Amino acid sequence: MEIKEAKNKFIQTWGALGSQWGINKTMAQIHALLMVSTEAVSMEDVMEELQISRGNASMNLRALMDWGIVYKEYKAGERREFFTAEKDLDELAVKIAKERSKREIKPALKILKEVSSIESNNTAEEIQFIEQTTKLYDFVLKADNVLDKITEYKDNWLTKLVVKFMK
Repeated sequence: MEIKEAKNKFIQTWGALGSQWGINKTMAQIHALLMVSTEAVSMEDVMEELQISRGNASMNLRALMDWGIVYKEYKAGERREFFTAEKDLDELAVKIAKERSKREIKPALKILKEVSSIESNNTAEEIQFIEQTTKLYDFVLKADNVLDKITEYKDNWLTKLVVKFMK
């Protein structure tokens, strides 16, 4: 397999996986392209490589920058903007985990807390509902706390040591 074919296959596969991870296909494809590029890539090159419109490229690049996994670069003498992706996979995983928690887990926790705090007239249905949503809230909260601890490992020498032994 030639590099061009391998690169295209990677970009297409990463794009397909993106929709399973909660981002759109084009956003994941742009991320894949930038991740495997040796130099910063212009928006025009992104548009050409992926055959997408300027608006689509612009919107998805902005979203990737909001996630903190793509950065804008400036080149002396160039009017165009260039983009590069986070290459450190540990840092990438941490940023994605934090963003997913902020966008998905925290709002779910808020709703679970709200619905499990209803006033009860002690009917079987209400008791069951409150018990089950409280258990779910507790479980999701524990999972979110574990995720927080894992994403903080870069600042924690003990966790770094444990991760090093796991590799």
